[in-house]
Amino acid sequence: MARVVVLGGGVSGHTAATFLQDWIGSNHEVVVVTPNSKWNWIPSNIWVGVGQMTKEDVTFDLAPVYEKVGIIYHQAKALGIHPEGDKKSDKPYVVVESTKEGSVGETENIEYDYLINATGPKLNFGATPGLGEGTNLGEHTVSVCTADHAEHASHELHKMIEAMKAGERKKFLIGTGHGMCTCQGAAFEYIFNIEHELRKAGVRDMADMKWISNESFLGDFGVGGLHMKSMGFAVSSKIFAESLFTERNVDWIIGAHVNKVESGKAHYELLDGTKGEEEFDFSMLIPPFAGVGLKAIAKDGKDITDTLFAPNGFLKVDANYGAGAYENWKASDWPSTYQNPTYSNIFACGIAFAPPHPISKPMKSPAGTPIGPTPPRTGMPSGIMGKTVAHSITDLITKGADAPLHKASMAEMGAACVASAGKGLFNGTAAAMTIYPVVPDFEKYPGTGRDTDYTFGEIGLAGHWIKHILHHLFMHKAQLRMGWTLIPE
Repeated sequence: MARVVVLGGGVSGHTAATFLQDWIGSNHEVVVVTPNSKWNWIPSNIWVGVGQMTKEDVTFDLAPVYEKVGIIYHQAKALGIHPEGDKKSDKPYVVVESTKEGSVGETENIEYDYLINATGPKLNFGATPGLGEGTNLGEHTVSVCTADHAEHASHELHKMIEAMKAGERKKFLIGTGHGMCTCQGAAFEYIFNIEHELRKAGVRDMADMKWISNESFLGDFGVGGLHMKSMGFAVSSKIFAESLFTERNVDWIIGAHVNKVESGKAHYELLDGTKGEEEFDFSMLIPPFAGVGLKAIAKDGKDITDTLFAPNGFLKVDANYGAGAYENWKASDWPSTYQNPTYSNIFACGIAFAPPHPISKPMKSPAGTPIGPTPPRTGMPSGIMGKTVAHSITDLITKGADAPLHKASMAEMGAACVASAGKGLFNGTAAAMTIYPVVPDFEKYPGTGRDTDYTFGEIGLAGHWIKHILHHLFMHKAQLRMGWTLIPE
């Protein structure tokens, strides 16, 4: 009997675990270790953040879902990996610490035959002084990174709306809270959902709205921008984004590293070296991501964290980490199997794998401050990776160690994104976009790096309906309801 341990129960880990259980059956064990008792459909957190959904609409309890299909569930956080076992045994194991009420802090060792690191990111609020972390979250800014964060953001937003109805003018600052952030898309959705709610409340004329981002141009989104077909023409995401911001009367600051946040004020440095301050009454700034801080220990007790993990804390996989300067980057640098090169029974997927380099061109201010988006690995790509890794491990277990691994490189993977610009069955809008491939391949697609026949976008009410349907579809899939395996990632 083989045991597969999955660290993390988010989109990627949950996908991997559920397909593994479906494919390898009761003759083997699938174990999920995640500190959260609930699963969260994160793309809908932006709607919780404006009060258009509740926390209960975007989450559900994991325990009964896993119990239903025979997945062993530990509500705990992983602390360390012993990929060679220890002096007492050659069996590899992970050390976990319980986060379950009644046993918080208790540790145990869980042995494995195969390990999937799908821990997702640490929300590194502490990288920017004053951005907020732990009990300080919300002191100066709010967040929509979790359902709880988003619920708090909604309460704060509605305080602003009530004050505006009473005649007070308010300043809104939304975007990224550090020069090395990813997930510009979530902030992009949030600022336009706020704008939509302010118009619905009749107070849009009382609001000054500003976007602040580490992107070197609007519409970069961490993928170097894109050219997409829209209404029969190839339109750059820069023009697409600038048009939307201008149409909705939202100003912007780009190429910005927010280096400190105080009450009602964000300090920033720009790519050209300019330093500035931006005042606000309400601000949501996405934090940078980092690895969760897992340690790796060799059989003799030596710390081998640097062997297993990149400096940012994400797991090393089959990527080319020695590509060097931007001019040398190739699509082939990107991993395809997500297998660790040192320990062949360890895989990573979703945000937990270490990318070889950014997708967007790296830039620095004259002072040497890196300012630019780090690569997005969320949503559809996360699900595809999770399923691919599950497929590989299934074959390794059922067909033997020589079974070929399945592949899903982001340089050969398409993705669909539906970015909400306001919720409403009859007045909502969303930008529905596809991109192929996610990582541009300038050798295969000279000029744009992507196939413009499969990279396109439209904005309108139909896009909102699609996003609303997808919310219910993926909640259905994640709860393993009838036909869940038929719903694509």
